[in-house]
Amino acid sequence: MLRLISDNTTIRFIRLKTFSFSLSAIFSILAILSVLFIGLNFGIDFKGGILLEVRTDERISISDIRREVSNLNIGEVSIQDFGAKSDYLIRVERQAGSDDAQQIAVEALKGALNKKFNDDIEYRRLEYVGPTVSKDLISDGVMAILFAIIAMLAYIWFRFELPFAIGAIVALLHDVILTLGVFSALGLEFNLSTVAAILLIIGYSMNDTVVVYDRIRENLRKFKKMELKELLDKSINETLSRTINTTITTMLALGALYLIGGQIISDFAFAMLWGIIVGTYSSIFIASTILVYLNIRRSKESES
Repeated sequence: MLRLISDNTTIRFIRLKTFSFSLSAIFSILAILSVLFIGLNFGIDFKGGILLEVRTDERISISDIRREVSNLNIGEVSIQDFGAKSDYLIRVERQAGSDDAQQIAVEALKGALNKKFNDDIEYRRLEYVGPTVSKDLISDGVMAILFAIIAMLAYIWFRFELPFAIGAIVALLHDVILTLGVFSALGLEFNLSTVAAILLIIGYSMNDTVVVYDRIRENLRKFKKMELKELLDKSINETLSRTINTTITTMLALGALYLIGGQIISDFAFAMLWGIIVGTYSSIFIASTILVYLNIRRSKESES
């Protein structure tokens, strides 16, 4: 059978705790600074604007469409192609003024597209996102992430004990911060799909962490006098094969989405790929190794 990781690894993860914590702290600080000073490239969901989905009889390059609409003076225009047919998703920033200004921009855009495609074009969807809705979406997205983290804290605290919950939350915050940081540094569009990806990353990372925590708790009961550092290393190594195999399998599926899923889903797939990498890392090097510094109370069953 093909095995990426041996079942009998003896890697001394706890010895690397100073390096891993320092590395995570540096990248977390850089990510926070990037979000504060560069900011996030909010999509139409969060900053408002116009979204127009069209289908044409023949495929044409995005650069040709952008060239046609560049002289309309309607602000920033984002164009994506997707699907097997000639489908395009066009986003236009919100126009200054009332709803009439939005309608004028739409009519100007449609006029340019009709001219380019000789009226062989189908308008499949038209959406307006106003400033009030966009602000509500931002607050709802932030609240969704906070509630997810709080729910995970309560779950781990109930299932294990407080030190485990603290370790899990530190790892989750680490994953979220690094994901926001890479989106900010690379200028990737941050929209509702990205929020969904972050929530999925939280769930995936927590699942990995719970698997390791289960083995740590089991070994705490089984090896009554084993030194904590040795016990943590043993637990991580015993679950390492499962963790790596699950990560690789998931990355293969997401890699296919990123490469051939089209531009419309590429940012979501990238967020998931990045999140799974940092989530796997944090489950091993953050959530588990941080237990060395916390007061883990061994159950009566493990006391001698």
